[in-house]
Amino acid sequence: MFPPRSYNNFSKGSTRRARSRQAHFRLAIVSRSGNNPFVEIHEWNKRYRLREHETSDFESPPTPLLVETIAPLAPGSALDLACGAGRNALWLAEHGWQVTAVDGSSVAIETLRDRAAERNLPIAAVVADLEKHEFEIERDRWDLIAICYYLQPNLFEPAKRGVKPGGILIAIVHITEPGQAQTRHSLRPGELEAFFKGWEILHRHEGIPTDKPHRRPVAELVARRPPLSIWPT
Repeated sequence: MFPPRSYNNFSKGSTRRARSRQAHFRLAIVSRSGNNPFVEIHEWNKRYRLREHETSDFESPPTPLLVETIAPLAPGSALDLACGAGRNALWLAEHGWQVTAVDGSSVAIETLRDRAAERNLPIAAVVADLEKHEFEIERDRWDLIAICYYLQPNLFEPAKRGVKPGGILIAIVHITEPGQAQTRHSLRPGELEAFFKGWEILHRHEGIPTDKPHRRPVAELVARRPPLSIWPT
């Protein structure tokens, strides 16, 4: 049994419901921030500035797949897209690679520049919103391009064009689990390899990665550009 509703109770109840609707509206906006690159970059800046994930962002070793892939390679030019605080870029530079690292988060890039300066490593660290194509990937420029734990489907083609003939591209993206709805941040199993038709696939894996900061299922791909391939102008 509910108590009799007085006018004051009704007013308070209405106020609570209005606040609830407002809160729901705010939550709805936040949940859609994935469609707004500015909101995402703002959140990444906050994450790095407050060191909300200090261990994974600042203390983790480089991505194991990257380390395994370049082990037999002679150092060359490397482009690290969506580099974050730079764990892969720093490791590559320490091993003789000429590294350019790009991320939309100004705080991440500032952090990477500081870390590189402390180690006397010459890394070209660039703030650029990849979704707005603020960084132009030069054609036939890079021996290695890494896109680790970042998904932007329309970035694959310019990245592929940027790899030198015979060069390597490493891609790691999150994938959906059975029964899980696909989001703009994930592909379905089997989809990643479709972006690399005609390339030599050196490594493919779908499942839980060996990279400790990441425990969600991923698709990993290491692909080599055909040595004699020429992109149409």
